[in-house]
Amino acid sequence: MSNTVSAAANARFTKEQRLLTPAAFREVFDAPERKLHQSHLMAFVRTNDHGQPRVGMAITKRKVPTAVARNLIKRQIREHFRVKAHSLENKDIVFIVKKSIKDIDNKELKNQIINIIKKVEKK
Repeated sequence: MSNTVSAAANARFTKEQRLLTPAAFREVFDAPERKLHQSHLMAFVRTNDHGQPRVGMAITKRKVPTAVARNLIKRQIREHFRVKAHSLENKDIVFIVKKSIKDIDNKELKNQIINIIKKVEKK
């Protein structure tokens, strides 16, 4: 029990695990190695040389009109990434919303995020 608690305590989401600059996003968007699709989400994946996985999100106001909903999606992506980051290789992952999430519930959104991260883990 204490082993899982200490592992969870050490799994932090740091600034180095984020894509911060437009140039970093452009690298992933211009030449992705893989594109992973779900019904509402999509992820662009590219190998990086930074020694750790990094995540970025491009969630537009047009697809997700309310700030509350956009922030919810971002929190869930960051949390699932944080938990699985130790098992991911040196990949840059950029999540985008393909279509409006009005007709999707939180459970299905979490499942889509988990499915994309599992696909990144496998390869």
